[in-house]
Amino acid sequence: MSSLPRPAAALNAGAVTVQAENLDRGLVSVHDGAGNLVSWRLLATDPAGVAFNVYRGGVKVNSAPITGSTNFRHHDAPAHADYQVKAVVNGQEQGSSAHAVQFRGGYLDVPVSRPPGGFGFTYSANDASVGDLDGDGDLDIVLKWDPSNSKDNSQAGVTGSTVVDGYTLQGERLWRIDLGRNIRSGAHYTQFQVFDYDGDGKAEVAMKTADGTRDGRGTVIGNSGADHRNSEGRILSGPEYLTMFSGSTGAALSTVDYVPARGNVCNWGDCYGNRVDRFLAGTAYLNGSTPSLIMARGYYTRSVIAAWDFRNGQLTRRWTFDTNSSTNAGKGYDGQGSHSLSIGDVDGDGRDEVVYGAMAVDDNGHALWTTRTGHGDAQHLADLDPDDPGLEYFKVSESSSQPSSLYIDPANGSIRWRTGSGSDNGRGVAGDIWAGNRGAEMWSAADSSIRDTNGATRGREPSSANFLAWWDGDTTRELLDGTRIDKYGTGGDTRLLTGSGVHSNNGTKATPSLSGDILGDWREEVIWPRSDDNALRIYSTPVATDKRFVTLLQDRMYRTGLAWQNTAYNQPPHPGFFLGG
Repeated sequence: MSSLPRPAAALNAGAVTVQAENLDRGLVSVHDGAGNLVSWRLLATDPAGVAFNVYRGGVKVNSAPITGSTNFRHHDAPAHADYQVKAVVNGQEQGSSAHAVQFRGGYLDVPVSRPPGGFGFTYSANDASVGDLDGDGDLDIVLKWDPSNSKDNSQAGVTGSTVVDGYTLQGERLWRIDLGRNIRSGAHYTQFQVFDYDGDGKAEVAMKTADGTRDGRGTVIGNSGADHRNSEGRILSGPEYLTMFSGSTGAALSTVDYVPARGNVCNWGDCYGNRVDRFLAGTAYLNGSTPSLIMARGYYTRSVIAAWDFRNGQLTRRWTFDTNSSTNAGKGYDGQGSHSLSIGDVDGDGRDEVVYGAMAVDDNGHALWTTRTGHGDAQHLADLDPDDPGLEYFKVSESSSQPSSLYIDPANGSIRWRTGSGSDNGRGVAGDIWAGNRGAEMWSAADSSIRDTNGATRGREPSSANFLAWWDGDTTRELLDGTRIDKYGTGGDTRLLTGSGVHSNNGTKATPSLSGDILGDWREEVIWPRSDDNALRIYSTPVATDKRFVTLLQDRMYRTGLAWQNTAYNQPPHPGFFLGG
């Protein structure tokens, strides 16, 4: 593949041209002992009648052009077999793809280099994201390293610094960013976004920074000698910044003051520094065509969301939403945030909104709605009902005085159904995991069954309430929890994959580093850190399918969902259309 950066692709969505990644075929070969499953991306720019031929070592191995899917089972082939694919348009073969990425033994190990650690702590590989960092058309990995003494906001104590690396799929480390002593380590402090914000064909990386942050070229942001930690290890004074880094070099491109500033710590819900340092992040197409960065603070009391554009090397603020502003104060927007956010076009105007727990903010930064049902741990915005145009929204609630879960019309915030109150409901999932029910199923830790889009109980509760992944050959989604993937069944769940020699992340959250349609066809890969933290182990499905879809990476809502997946309590991405049984 060429090493020269390319401008971002322009996809036509109705009358609007949408800035998107310029992707290659993402060709993979997954060996399972009986042969190889070769799969590749169908791109939104491919003509409707495109077919494909598969070549091994320059010899075509399929008997007729492949039209019904974007995968091919090559029986009895060794794991090291070398494949390429060619598109066929109007009977004419096009150029060859890049060579397939080989998943020998069903997985691909991407070598990573663990930071050396410090006095009394070591590092483990944690959350990851993907983007084309070097502009060559394939996705690279951005990995956050978590020190073993990282803390929840409620806990006192000094932590090691958070370290963030950029890697190619071949394991070449492009850069290392050390956020320094003045950024505390933990799930709620460092939310990083990886996206091509300026349309130059190479992704940027955005993070909150502070005095002493060292970029990928070794340049220090702010005062390198400053130490703003108090006796409890919290950072409640000193400047706070937002920095956009180069994805190819890790160099700081633009640094501005973080919005909002912490101000009076007590105004965020407590005076010891727990709730002031709750951060969320995302990426949204607020104008319908180009991506903006979303950075936020607070959700238990005051919440502030700032939207930023990155153009011509500079971060500029598009708008700020503040629950304490004169426009919003007293209207039920305070205290409504979740431990994550969702991005999607909820009102059908072609522009993205920010769904922030039990409230939503319009694409122009104005309040859209609030249910006044308070904080929750998990939320899912998706097209859950194929018979209802647009998106639907399922979330759980932490307050025992509120409904334990709610099914909401995200266009206006009206609650379509709810489950009873009385518990702190910490888990909830929505997705089509069973073909026996039309549309998606919803379930939570406070419920004993799955529910349909009308709120009716439809069967046994799954074995987990965590992540989801399209893994096997049908269009219902599978259960992803810890280091395993299971298939839901009315009588019990069936194990499809147990990750070998890997670990999950974030304690009881048991999440992967990343899960999504990263390579191959429309099914989803799962990235877990290897148990020794010396590699990221990527699993891709070995199961053939007769289904064919454009890569989910080119669905705008799914792509932004993949970007914000790492935010706080990680949640799986959902496309903006119904994909299910």
